[in-house]
Amino acid sequence: MSLKTKQRSIPTEEYLAGEMDSDVRHDLVGGQAYAMVGASSLHNLIATGLVRLLGARLADSPCRLFMADMKVRVDNDFYYPDVMVCCNPPAGVYYYVTEPTILIEILSPNTEMRDRLEKRLAYQRLKSLQEYVLIAQDKIRIEIYRRTTDGWELEQYDERDVLRLESLDYSVPVVDIYRDIMNAV
Repeated sequence: MSLKTKQRSIPTEEYLAGEMDSDVRHDLVGGQAYAMVGASSLHNLIATGLVRLLGARLADSPCRLFMADMKVRVDNDFYYPDVMVCCNPPAGVYYYVTEPTILIEILSPNTEMRDRLEKRLAYQRLKSLQEYVLIAQDKIRIEIYRRTTDGWELEQYDERDVLRLESLDYSVPVVDIYRDIMNAV
């Protein structure tokens, strides 16, 4: 015997109000809220190192750098990317970004497939997005989906390479991003 249940779709306003009071962050996809899992120490070390590097580059620029607790809105869905650069922040909106320039996800076994498929396809619908960056934490490997006039191209980097973020006119050795965890991967 099967049991059918209808799930209630959460309105955007209710979701946003709930996130203000919640101890747990949630993505909102298709009207359904999904709790975010905790991150490993490797994940956090990569993210903080990246924020340190990008923060120095973005000082005195119009671009803003966000980490972990800032949402990105894609139509009526909301996600929490690990790191985000927004060069055109909307006035008066303080709890989510609608026009990111770069979105960065640090891959984990629990999130990798979602980051590679669902989030990538959602993020690529954002007209402002220029680069979507996927950073492995179990090996030294970075992938960038970069917007081109013909769509999206994929570039892959390893420990011998220099990562290029074209939208920021910025390059950094890949090993600098992994510096804090070099002995762990």
